[in-house]
Amino acid sequence: MKNPFGDQQVPGDYRNLKERMYKKVSADVDEQIRHILVTAYEKALNEENVILARPERKRLLSQITKMVMEDMLKKLDDSSNSR
Repeated sequence: MKNPFGDQQVPGDYRNLKERMYKKVSADVDEQIRHILVTAYEKALNEENVILARPERKRLLSQITKMVMEDMLKKLDDSSNSR
């Protein structure tokens, strides 16, 4: 696929753009999101003075993470549908 703005080849083509963008974005964002979630979770547990055994702590984090991510996806869908 030729670059419409010059003689350079475009790396890949539009068909695999989604996959290329996913790899670049997810590699950078995954760890940041995880850090934010864990930090907020630990802060909330401390504010509530909640003491949990490690398995319960891990299980609750997993459940909370799923809820937060589902909520984020819903908000993203809502914002893209309102355009």
